[in-house]
Amino acid sequence: MPPKGKKKETGTPAAKTPTVQPEQRSPNWPAFKPLIPAADLSLQQVLPGQIVTVPNFWPASLCKTYVSFLSSLPLTTTPGKPKKGEAVRVNDRFQIQDPTFAKRLWEETALKDLVLGNVQSEDGLQLSEDERKHLWGGDVVGLNPNIRIYRYSKGQFFDQHYDDFNNVIIPGDKSMQARTTWTLLLYLTSPATGCIGGETVFYPDPPKKASKKEPPPEPIAVGLEVGMALLHKHGKDCMLHEGREVLAGEKWVIRSDLCVLR
Repeated sequence: MPPKGKKKETGTPAAKTPTVQPEQRSPNWPAFKPLIPAADLSLQQVLPGQIVTVPNFWPASLCKTYVSFLSSLPLTTTPGKPKKGEAVRVNDRFQIQDPTFAKRLWEETALKDLVLGNVQSEDGLQLSEDERKHLWGGDVVGLNPNIRIYRYSKGQFFDQHYDDFNNVIIPGDKSMQARTTWTLLLYLTSPATGCIGGETVFYPDPPKKASKKEPPPEPIAVGLEVGMALLHKHGKDCMLHEGREVLAGEKWVIRSDLCVLR
C-alpha cells in the first residue's frame, strides 16, 4: 500500500531531466482519428482555479488504439527507492522530447480551441479573455515537448506529492521561451476497460483561520474515465495530490503540460 506523507517532486528544466534522451527516435505515433470536434466538448470546472477536466476528449476507439501502441514502447520501471525529498512512485514509464507530437496533441485535437476559448459551450467553463489568461497563468502557446507515458499495473501508485513548474523551449520557426503552469493528464483506461482504483486525489489546504478542532477539507477524488483530459495547476500553487493504488487492470496515461510565454 502507498505510504502517506507530504512529499515534493523536485522541478528541474525538462531538457535536463536525466531520463529524457534527446537522441531518441520519435515513435511512429498513431494518427488522432477519430476525434471529437471542439464544439461538442467543454472545459468542466472541478475546483475553481485548480482542477479542470475535458470529458470524452478522446473517443474510446482512439484510446484503445493508443493503449495497444504504447504497450509496444520500451517502458522502464521507476526506481523503488526515490531520491531524498521525492515522493514514492511505482509505475512503468516512457519519456521522450518530442516537439512534433506535442504540437500535434495541441493543434490537431480540440485542446487548443478549448484552452484558448476559440470554442465555448453553454454547459462548460465561461471565461473572459482576462479571466482565461489569469487561470492559465499567462498566454498559452502550446504543450511541453517532454512527453511522458505512464502505465500503472495492479499494486502500483504515485504517493502524495506536488508538481513543480519547468522552464522549456518550444521549437519552431521562432523558438519560444516558455514555462509550464498546468499538468495535463490524458486517461486512456478506466473501470470500463477493467482498471479499478488509480484515482487522482487532491488534498485542499485548510483555511488559514481554521481552528485546530476543525476537520481538514475533504479530499477531491477524480475517477478515471476513458478519454478524459485532466488539467491541474502546478508550481507554487499546486495542490498536494496522489495517484491511488491500482487494484486491478492497467491505468494508462499520456502526460504533458500547458506552457505559457515567459
